[in-house]
This record gives sequence, structure tokens and C-alpha cells, in this order.
Amino acid sequence: MNKVSLIIKKELYRVFGDRKLIFSLYVLPVIITIAIYSLMGSMIGKMTKDITEHTSIVTVVNATGDFKWAIDQSGFADGAEITYIDSDDYATRKNDIEEEIKNGNIDLVVNLPENFDEDAKAYMAGEGGMPSMDVYYNADENYSSRANSVFNSTALSVYKNSLLSERYGDVDLLEAVNINTVSLSKDSTGNATFMKMLLPYMVIMILFAGVMSVGVDAIAGEKERGTLASMLISPVKRREIAAGKMISMAILSGISAVVTTGAMVLSFTLLGSNSGLDGMGFSAVNFSAAQIIELLLIMLSLVLFYVSVISLIAVYSGNTKTANSVISPIYMVIILMGMMTMFRTGSTTPSYLYAIPVYGNALAISDITSNELGLMNFIISFVATIGLGAIITVLVTKAFNNEKLMFNA
Repeated sequence: MNKVSLIIKKELYRVFGDRKLIFSLYVLPVIITIAIYSLMGSMIGKMTKDITEHTSIVTVVNATGDFKWAIDQSGFADGAEITYIDSDDYATRKNDIEEEIKNGNIDLVVNLPENFDEDAKAYMAGEGGMPSMDVYYNADENYSSRANSVFNSTALSVYKNSLLSERYGDVDLLEAVNINTVSLSKDSTGNATFMKMLLPYMVIMILFAGVMSVGVDAIAGEKERGTLASMLISPVKRREIAAGKMISMAILSGISAVVTTGAMVLSFTLLGSNSGLDGMGFSAVNFSAAQIIELLLIMLSLVLFYVSVISLIAVYSGNTKTANSVISPIYMVIILMGMMTMFRTGSTTPSYLYAIPVYGNALAISDITSNELGLMNFIISFVATIGLGAIITVLVTKAFNNEKLMFNA
């Protein structure tokens, strides 16, 4: 055990004795993470504010006096620049107006037919069919989509109610039941949907990147430079060398993962405190002590699994170039597994899926953010990942005893 600790100290000193490595492993990821999500939050907040404060450019064709009254009464006109034109003017400029909608120069066009007033009055009297109007907008433009949404919820709603009131006297008579809609959510974390989707993906990707950055050089790099050969012919047992290197890799990668994940959680917290992001899936992050422990244990199991996988690849690779070429497609699979958790439906996830390393861990992290992780699923995820990591670790230890592999014979 003393020899293992010496190897661990050697590996840790190799990293912590190099300021550049410390900066690249522990400082730079934090700076980048906070910078990216702070910038993203700022940009989304500004975009949302810009859309909300934008004055909608609206053209209304053949507006009747009652329709104009509804627009003014609803407050829609307060946030819109409205141009009223007649059907002749519209017929002349129809193609140009449609192009302006497509180009984003006009947000909304409301076209009432010439006989709309007569049709409305006939309908109120119980004669004729329901009057109709055409509304044109550009679904690809944020300004236009919002103008259409606000118009429907304000001006059009007021106008419909005024027509119904004239026809029936009391609009409430048209309602069969009064529905009170109440949104209920679990009173636990208050974490955002965005956080639930993105955190698992980011954690499993950052963990793998951290292990990859230190693991390949610790074994394949030293094989390539010849420094590992001198260690192998020393009195230290091969299994102790393997254990020392893997434990040191786990420590270095674990610290990097905790620091970077902490920076990411902090970034999400800052996003949640941005009032400009209300309604966009962001809210303040608030993990309980139990959730933090669960998250750390899941991360620990992932680190140990990743260390065993990277070590096995590095042992069987003659140099860092070969190791990295093998790891690259595995990294793509890791990213894919993280992305798969973003598209979960509201249905219950079968417990056996939590036994799949990486994917099951991502599911567990996703459940942690919403306080939905059951004890059984947590145990399945943790034990399955640790178990498979242990099996691969045994293979790595045996590989260290293979002279051809270790000396690139």
C-alpha cells in the first residue's frame, strides 16, 4: 500500500507541480463554463426583452368602427403601430405587403372583407353565417409571432366578446362550466426544465473529458516516452503500479469534475435569478444535502468507470495518438448517451435502464434535479457502474503483467 501511495504522489505532483496543467484542468474550465452560460443568459434575456418591448407593425384592412373600438379597448394599440387601409389600397399593394411580412418589415396584417360589418350584424341577428377575417403573420419571425399571439389574446378576444354580448346579452351564458386552472409542481427543488435536460449531458461529457485529458498521458504517454518501462522493472509490483496510476487519475479527474460541475450549477443559479428569462424554463437551482450526496456518488461511480475504460485503452495502445484515435468514437457515444436523456417523455423510465453505464447515470442525474430519483434506481445506477468499472479494472491489472503490451514489443 505504501508503494501505491508513492505512485499516487508521483502522479499528483506531476500535475500539481505544473502551473499550466493546473490552469488547464481546474481554472480554465470554470472560467469558460461561467462565461458561456453568463453570456447565454444575457443574450436570451436581451432577446426576450427586445421581443416584449418591440412595437408591432400592424396593417388592418377595412376596419369597422366596432373593430377599431375593440383594438383600442383591449390595449393592443398601446404596443403596436397600426395602419388602417381600405380594400382598394390593399388590392393594389397586396404582393408588396406579403413580401414585407416575409421580410419582417410588417409583423401582422388583419384583413376584414368589405361586407364584414353587414355580415357581423346579420350574424348577431341570427341571420347568415359567421363572419370571417384573414390574419397574416410570419411564424419564423419572433416579432411577428408575438404580434399574432397578443392580437388574438387582446383585440380579437375583446371584439368576439362584444359581438357575443350584442347577440346573447350575457357572454357568461355561453359557458357551460367555469374552469379554474392551477399549475401544480413538486415542492422540492424548483429546478428548471432546462437544467434537468442539460445538466446530465454536461456532467457525463465533462467527466469523460477530464479523465481523458489525464489518463492517456499517464499510461500511453509514459509508454511512448519510455518512463513507464523503468517503473515496470523496479521492485514495485505491477498491480501496485496500475492501482497507483488509476487512483491518481480518479483523484485528478474527480477534482476537475466537481469544480467544473460546481461552476455549471452556479451558472444555472445565475441564469435562474435573471428575471428576463422568466417563462423560458429557467429558475433558481436549489439542491438539498441529500441530492448533493447523490450527485457526488453518481459522479464518483462515473469517474471510476471512465478511468477503467481510458486505462484499458491506454494500456493496449502503443502511443497517445493511437489511444486518442480509439477514444474519439467512444467520446461520441458518451455524448450521444447524454443527449438521449434530453428527449425523455413524461412516462416512467424502466429501472433496468439505470443499469446501463453512462446512460443510466445520466438518467439518475436528470432525476436528481427534479427530486424524482428513487432509492432503488439510484442503487441500480451506482452499483452497475461501479461493478462494470471493477471488472475492467481487473483487466487493466492483468494487462500490466503482459510484457508485450507494456513494452510495446
